[in-house]
Amino acid sequence: TPLGVQWTLFRQASAPDDSATGWASRQYWMGHTALTTADTHRHAERLSRGGIGQAGVRASPFTAWIDEWSFDSTGAEFAPLRLSAGGEDFAYALTLSTDAPMVLQGEGGYSRKSDRGQASYYVSQPFFTVTGTVTLDGTPRPVTGQAWMDREWSSQPLAPDQNGWDWFSLHLDGGAKLMLFRLRSDTRAPYFAGNWIDPDGTSTPLTPDAITMQPLATAPVAGRTVPVRWRLAVADRALDVTVGALNPDAWNATSFPYWEGPITVSGSHGGTGYLEMTGYPAKE
Repeated sequence: TPLGVQWTLFRQASAPDDSATGWASRQYWMGHTALTTADTHRHAERLSRGGIGQAGVRASPFTAWIDEWSFDSTGAEFAPLRLSAGGEDFAYALTLSTDAPMVLQGEGGYSRKSDRGQASYYVSQPFFTVTGTVTLDGTPRPVTGQAWMDREWSSQPLAPDQNGWDWFSLHLDGGAKLMLFRLRSDTRAPYFAGNWIDPDGTSTPLTPDAITMQPLATAPVAGRTVPVRWRLAVADRALDVTVGALNPDAWNATSFPYWEGPITVSGSHGGTGYLEMTGYPAKE
């Protein structure tokens, strides 16, 4: 039975060069986790102030945590890593392994978000293999699969007219990976970007005019109309696929609500992946 899990840790600094400790720290942390099957979607959220040990990240040995949720290296090297989190009615304990190096997104790790200067630094590890246990409604089950990790940071918000994004990460049959996103605007055409990642880890930026992202079907989700089936094409890679949500109701009703869940891939390439969508307003 296919399923997907999500674990995200956000950090926001409300002041630059914050060196304050304890409750005076100007760092704020937010954690999200979710588990999605074809029949159910469960999610949970954690919030923390920085400086008090409730949440944080250490580089060596790597560990990231908020409350009891953790993502940490098992030895001196970055991988393998252990990942554990959950909510009232679900939990998981996974091991992520890889020998592949990290992948630079955008242009050498510099990921543009508009043609007006907005950008982030962005690296990924899309080559994890996964083993472990998922527990749903008190019933544990062993799982295996693939995982994709993103690390992204920026000191810039989106452009004032940009209202949300649609972001895809695809594990393609044959070993290639694909990251695509579009940033939607109230006044301009969407901004497209992406990287094609060969099985050996070579990452090639895609030109915006080579990318097609076309919603094919929508679903009513949390009082919104959300696209849950898409056509994706990359002209110079002979890719033309349809991706669909495993569960259209993969809505995270968190402090900043958004859609995120697993997708299946068919067409010129098969595969699996994840889709994240933000900025779809509720109907009045």
